[in-house]
Amino acid sequence: MSYGQGGPGPQQWDPWTPQSQQPNAVAPEPWSQGGSGGPDWDALAEASAAKAKRRRIVAAGAAAAVVAAGAVTAVLLTRGGEEPSTAGGSGGASASTGTPSFAPTSAPPPLDPEEILADSRKDTAPLSPATLLPGKAGGKLTLGQAVYVKGPSAETADCASAAQHTLPAVLNANGCTKMLRATYTRDGVAVTVGVAVFDTAGDATAARGQADKAAIIEPLSGKGVKPFCDGAVCRTTMNSYGRYAYFTITGFTGGKDVTAQDKKAFDAGDQLAHYTFQQIHRRGEVQSTAAPAS
Repeated sequence: MSYGQGGPGPQQWDPWTPQSQQPNAVAPEPWSQGGSGGPDWDALAEASAAKAKRRRIVAAGAAAAVVAAGAVTAVLLTRGGEEPSTAGGSGGASASTGTPSFAPTSAPPPLDPEEILADSRKDTAPLSPATLLPGKAGGKLTLGQAVYVKGPSAETADCASAAQHTLPAVLNANGCTKMLRATYTRDGVAVTVGVAVFDTAGDATAARGQADKAAIIEPLSGKGVKPFCDGAVCRTTMNSYGRYAYFTITGFTGGKDVTAQDKKAFDAGDQLAHYTFQQIHRRGEVQSTAAPAS
């Protein structure tokens, strides 16, 4: 619908204008009154007032539309949606509505487990046979396809008392502070694991280097495990990791000598030596995740 275009023409029906007529209806001319040809001043005044009222309503409606559009825009910006497009693609205000950005941060990396295990000042978790070589006597330890039964365990600050031959002197010379032992059995084979604890990794490394083939730990019997390696030939291993030197002695519970062909005895000693290494490393891992780097 257009207004004021194309010059004067026939009056169209306007629902806002009193006395306007629907299309094709015949309306009396406001200029004539009773057929006298003079203007009907009352009708003209009424029509003028109606048009003024209509303009006010239209203007109010436009203002309401602007307010409503502004409200919608505010909601969109608050929710972080896309900014509304402006008419003509220019001249509109824009706002940044993305998620607040922050400078990237990261927690300090944990200490390396081996770094913790290298120094008694960092390696401070409780240490005993129950924490390092857990399990009750009579309990089972599964390593791969092999199942071992745990026997007795022991702890002493007198490291030399839990060692034989040349090992006591080596332990004392390098400042061993504690010896932890536990025995495991499987199919007539018994293995005692011994863990010597030092203050630093340097001390443990020195002890390993000074230990010879005669440096062995004392086999631990009791709680269902008969004495073994008492006068019989047994197989031994030694190694170190962090501030720990760990040893094994493997023999037959029946007193038979271990020979190079006794794969069962060799496998048992190797499996439990590796298990001991894993337990020491796990101790370092647990502490590394609990304490950030300083």
